[in-house]
Amino acid sequence: MAEARREAEQVMFGAIDGVLAKTGVRARDIGVVVVNCSLFNPTPSLSAMIVNHYKLRGNVATYNLGGMGCSAGLISIDLAKQLLQVHRNSYALVVSMENITLNWYWGNNRSMLVSNCLFRMGGAAILLSNRGGDRRRGKYQLLHTVRTHHGADDRAYRCVFQEEDDSGTVGVALSKDLMAVAGEALRTNITTLGPLVLPMSEQILFLASLVARKVFGLAGVKPYIPDFKMAFEHFCIHAGGRAVLDTIEKNLALTGWHMEPSRMTLYRWGNTSSSSLWYELAYAEAKGRVRRGHRAWQIAFGSGFKCNSAVWKALRTIAPAADDRNPWADEIHNFPVEVPKVETVAASS
Repeated sequence: MAEARREAEQVMFGAIDGVLAKTGVRARDIGVVVVNCSLFNPTPSLSAMIVNHYKLRGNVATYNLGGMGCSAGLISIDLAKQLLQVHRNSYALVVSMENITLNWYWGNNRSMLVSNCLFRMGGAAILLSNRGGDRRRGKYQLLHTVRTHHGADDRAYRCVFQEEDDSGTVGVALSKDLMAVAGEALRTNITTLGPLVLPMSEQILFLASLVARKVFGLAGVKPYIPDFKMAFEHFCIHAGGRAVLDTIEKNLALTGWHMEPSRMTLYRWGNTSSSSLWYELAYAEAKGRVRRGHRAWQIAFGSGFKCNSAVWKALRTIAPAADDRNPWADEIHNFPVEVPKVETVAASS
């Protein structure tokens, strides 16, 4: 427990120190704190650790989200957005992380061992403001958040499940249905998001294919997948694993350039759970790709099963040289790298 607390402090306080230094915001001006960590939920809570360390004011509104998986980062953003509609002229601090120390799987169940290979320590702190004067120095404006939950379906509910194996060792089991469940959740999510972001031409084509299949019963008509490249310049897809990224690249007809931030994040940092989306956006910033007016789409999947989206609009062109706290700052010149495909060779006797 002591080591897990130390890990949490290292991740959270390091990220928060960075965002406060970059923005010049004083800790006592923060009115809302939202922390998400799926598997480590100590008493006092992680949000209480932050209040104690930074000596936040007594009326700060704190929230601690646990057990919500890798998509909890966008749930935290959505919660902070709603709270800022009530707490006027305030700042909301969102901290997304996962804890490894107490959640390493020591057993032999193959479906549970996968998480040992993917997950790594990481974290991010995001500061949101509803103060009018902050617009001129803010990086992004939050345009939309869309949340999809398929927990009512038993197959979706159990596809990422923390439980004991046959020996009584606790681990997180990943079902073989995971990719199919993620695909269904993504389709539901983009059906809601599409009308909010897509140009009218794409919406008409999507509606026409939907009417042909649902109203006229033309089963031979394939569902039209809108071209989201017409709505977004940047895609930040949760680096949950190679299969997840391959599937989304194919289904959304994205290019290698669009997938580069997600693939390089998985290669360099591993699956940092809910914070991976921010490593990906930081990659695009470090490459000097984010220009004023660009829109970025963050997509995350999580246990339950959930698919969540957030859409951001860049308020200014972000110069990579101006941010020495970017996690890629010291090595961005080495990326992208070629990641060889994994091939399975069948042995014969």
